[in-house]
Formats: sequence, structure tokens, C-alpha cells
Amino acid sequence: MNRRTVLAMAVGAALLAAGCTSTGGTSKGADADAPDDPAKVSGTITVLTQRTDLVQNGRMKEYAAEFNKTYPKVKVEFQALTNYESEVKIRMNTENYGDVLMIPGVIKKSDYPKFFASLGTVEDRAKKFRFTGFTAVDGKVYGQTPIGVMPGFVYNKRIWREAGVTDWPTTPAAFLDALKAIKDKTDATPYYTNFAAQWTLTSWTFVNGAVHCDPGATAKLASGDPWAEGADLRVGDTLLYDIVKQGLAEKDPATSNWELSKPQLAKGQIATQWLGTWAIVQFQDAAKQAGVNPDDIGFMPFPAQTGGKFCSTVSPDYNQAVNVHSKHKEAARAWIDWFTEKSGYDKDNLAISPLQNAPLPAVLKPYEDAGVKLIELDDTQGARVKLIDNESEVGIYAPDYRLNLVDLARGARKGNLDDFLGDLGKKWTAAEKNVGS
Repeated sequence: MNRRTVLAMAVGAALLAAGCTSTGGTSKGADADAPDDPAKVSGTITVLTQRTDLVQNGRMKEYAAEFNKTYPKVKVEFQALTNYESEVKIRMNTENYGDVLMIPGVIKKSDYPKFFASLGTVEDRAKKFRFTGFTAVDGKVYGQTPIGVMPGFVYNKRIWREAGVTDWPTTPAAFLDALKAIKDKTDATPYYTNFAAQWTLTSWTFVNGAVHCDPGATAKLASGDPWAEGADLRVGDTLLYDIVKQGLAEKDPATSNWELSKPQLAKGQIATQWLGTWAIVQFQDAAKQAGVNPDDIGFMPFPAQTGGKFCSTVSPDYNQAVNVHSKHKEAARAWIDWFTEKSGYDKDNLAISPLQNAPLPAVLKPYEDAGVKLIELDDTQGARVKLIDNESEVGIYAPDYRLNLVDLARGARKGNLDDFLGDLGKKWTAAEKNVGS
């Protein structure tokens, strides 16, 4: 599950305001009701997925086989798309975009009813599921994620202990001190930017909300300067800049390698990366393959506290939806419900369950022990934020400006941090005015 989640929340979101014609849509929409009798549900459904790995290794077929124990008359076929966002964007200009698909970021939220069948009302679904507001339009929900994700630092606990750091840093300054200790006392690269992969840098946007434990952080992006003094994105971007500026990252970011970074972190050659919960299972698998202890893989929140407590945002991964043109909406809805509630996909990925009040996965027990507060951001202004982002050409959900930020920090680009962030703020606030209220 390398870049899937980041793309779901980042690259796809960056494309959101780019627009997609709605020739394949219908303005009236439709409902995909939950089936009453599984034995009577029938049809062949095509499920589009970004999980190319799970289709290739046969895991998706295994899920389908389990699904058929409850829905024996439904045949599930999978189409795995390597470049999911761009491929689905093209297909959605027709009516042929599968029966079940992950909602791509290119679709404006207000257009969901044109392309997807309703799964029910927010009021009803929120009783059972989290994240319903992220796909809600006029009180109806049009998508459901099978897992929740959190941003954070994947780190090698053994290396941090060898450097003498046993407690999570509570401030950016303390975090930098920890990385300096790792540099001085171990042979590990303290922090790895994964600069060459590019998409990895977009995950820094998701410090938003965590720095000040603010569920309304998205709304603040819609009506202010994200890089004002003390603002969450400024705090996050400044930390990234300082890490690179102080020589605490890989020597040549341009030659970094995402796939190689997993076994390197597992073995202790790299100490830390800012990614998300989705990455934990990958790094643990890399540790097993390398013959080292997978329990050395840890996860920590952003180094900031509010009221003496860490805070972390919880967001949906890609949301599954039913094609409004599907001839087998009942079967498609059955797949989404089963995959969300019964498949065990969340457990397989050590991920956060979308079910209300479900316990955290065991790998996040340190979060429970430390009393980390988990918040779900209010996404009411999410569509406006993406419009502003597109109008400003800043790209908070794309890698470009942070590539420039890293280049600035390592001396490959002229300028200073204050001017760089100030310019971003000017572009953003000008776009707010152009977009209007």
C-alpha cells in the first residue's frame, strides 16, 4: 500500500478542482439500497481498484470468495488501475466506469449525485460509520471508506533508543534535537524525505489540524493564510525545511528511492519518515523479509501538544461508491457493505476501522497509552479549499511546492524561508478573493 492513501487524499484532491465533464452523469441521481435477502441478490459486478498489488497476489479474489459465502449469486470481477486517478477520469466521461469504484479526486463533491448512487442519509449512516461527511451532499452519503488513516512518523524504535531518545518529542525543536542525537550516536540517516518519489512530500499537508488539535482546521484554510505565523502548515513546512537545512536528511534527496527506503528503515539504516498509518504494515513486512524484528517499527504523532496532549487527525482512505448507471446496484451496494464491515480489510492493513467506536489496531496501542487525542476534521469547507488551491496554483495536495521547499533548504534554490512561505500565503489569499464566498 505504498502511495495509495497519499494519492487518495493528496494527488486526487489536487485534481478535484481541475474539472471533469459530466456527460456520463445524471442530475437526478439514484439510491443503492441495502439488500434485504442476500440469497436473492444476483449479477456480475466490476470493481475498480487502485490496489494493483492485491489483485496481482490474489488477495482480492480471496475477499470475493468470502463474499460469495454470503452472496452466492453475485460474481465479482476486479479491474486494477495503475494510474487510478487519470484512468478513471477518462472513463467517467462515459457510463462505463465499473459498478463499484473509488471516488476519484477529480470529481467535484457537488457532482457526486450525477455519478454515484446514494448509500443513504447522513443521519442514518453516521450511527454506524465514521467519515460520512466527506462524501455527503444535501444530507445523503455517496461513498464509504473501508479504512481510516492517520498521518505520522514511521520510525525505527531501536535506532531512536540507541540515540538515547525514548520519549516522543513534544515540540519541533525537541524533534530536531532527537534527529541530531541519531546523527551523532548512530550510523542511521536521521530522516528520509523520499524526495525523488515526490508524492511522499504531500503527506506533510496532513499536519493540518494536528498541531493545534483543531477539528475546524480545514475551514481555516478556506478563509485565511495557511502560512501565517503559528499556522499548522507553516509549523509543518518549517520543520521539514529545518530538517533538511540542518543536514538531518539523506545526503542527496534527488537520488532517494521509496521502495528501498522500506528495508533500509526496517534494518535501521534510516531512522524516520513522515508518512501515515497505511505505511506501517509495509515497513513491518520489509522487516520480516530482511530478517529483522518487525516490532522495531514504530509510529509517532507530530511533535506538538495542546493541553499537554498529542493530537492526530483521522481521515478516510479512498471511498467506495456505486456507479449511478450500474445495472446491479443492489449487488454493488452489497459488496461495499460487506467489504467495509466483514472483510477484515482494515485488520489486514493494521488500519483504523470506519465503524463507530471500534478499537484501534494493536499497533497503535502506544497512542492509547499516551492519550493521543484523535480528531476528525470538519470537511464542510473541503470543496472550497480545493477550489482555492486550484485557483492559487499553490498545490497543497501536490508535491511541487514542497519539492521547491526542500531545494531551498539544501541550497539548490535561492531565497529564504520567510519569503518563500510568504509568497505562498499571498497567492492563497488572492485566490480566496477570486473564488468568492
